[in-house]
Amino acid sequence: MQLFRFANPDYLYLLLLVPVIILLFIANVIRRRKALKRLGDLNLVEKLIPEMSGARPVVKIVLQLTAFVAAVIMLARPQFGSRMEDVKKQGVEVIIALDVSNSMLAEDIQPDRLTRAKQAITRLIDNLDNDRIGLIVFAGDAYTQIPVTTDYISAKMFLATIGPEMVPKQGTSIGAAINLGVRSFSPGEGKSKAMIIITDGENHEDDPLAAAQEAAKAGIVIHTIGIGSTEGVPIPVAGYKKDYLRDVEGNTVISKLDEEILKKIAVAASGSYVRASNSNLGLDEVFGQIKKMKKEEMESKMFTEYDDQFRIFAALALIVLLTDFLLMDRKNRKLANIRMFKFKV
Repeated sequence: MQLFRFANPDYLYLLLLVPVIILLFIANVIRRRKALKRLGDLNLVEKLIPEMSGARPVVKIVLQLTAFVAAVIMLARPQFGSRMEDVKKQGVEVIIALDVSNSMLAEDIQPDRLTRAKQAITRLIDNLDNDRIGLIVFAGDAYTQIPVTTDYISAKMFLATIGPEMVPKQGTSIGAAINLGVRSFSPGEGKSKAMIIITDGENHEDDPLAAAQEAAKAGIVIHTIGIGSTEGVPIPVAGYKKDYLRDVEGNTVISKLDEEILKKIAVAASGSYVRASNSNLGLDEVFGQIKKMKKEEMESKMFTEYDDQFRIFAALALIVLLTDFLLMDRKNRKLANIRMFKFKV
């Protein structure tokens, strides 16, 4: 198995110019046709100017765009990993359990509880180095979204897709999230296992305190982050007209932060509880405590040598540009009169 990557991926943003160039070319073609129409009938004009070609400019712009794309890819330096080694690093293993129940759409934390939590997790991933991270989502049940990994790019990609619609059973089952987290850690890492639970704490399904006590026996430290207000706010629902979630009797559902259960979970698993706010979710503070834990030596496989493949694209760009240079915009009248084969009728 080989790993493909770009050594200078920022150059790929230049590819955004391709649709702009295409639009400018189309606009120029339309402008030229309008100018020719002002001279008279298009069929007559084409007969008066036999060197004019409608197809050649299209072929030339395709060649030029092909050369441009190849040059951009060349600058981005595509590479294939050619050598894989076992690399030992010092770090901790962290699993984040994120509540994705409908109550996380409440807007007492701006823009809403879930979006704010995802933004904080993204920033945390950007600051990771040798640590492994996993992500569990939960509502009425818990699911592994990202297994423990050092692939931070993929972690952020999957994080962006998270929403309440991905969990079929609504509710809040913190105990299920803890139990799944315990099973999701890599074996043999001992003292460097930590969980971070981000939720409004409205547990409706199970006994999270008992689950936290079992996790503590396995050497797992659990930190909790309470997100939301204790006073309670309604839960928005999607629609043309803004409305709020209602119960079977038509009453507006109010979501309140349950700090007590989150504090008890943190105490039971030797962790800490942090109350989130609009200015600070508290994830950096919690991770600062996790970084003080004893770091274990973790082995992982990674590519240490890469072969550049930019020469292929450089050659392609050169060949296409040479073809474009030799292809004239207009037909050559002398060449058009040459007949390789003559037939008499």
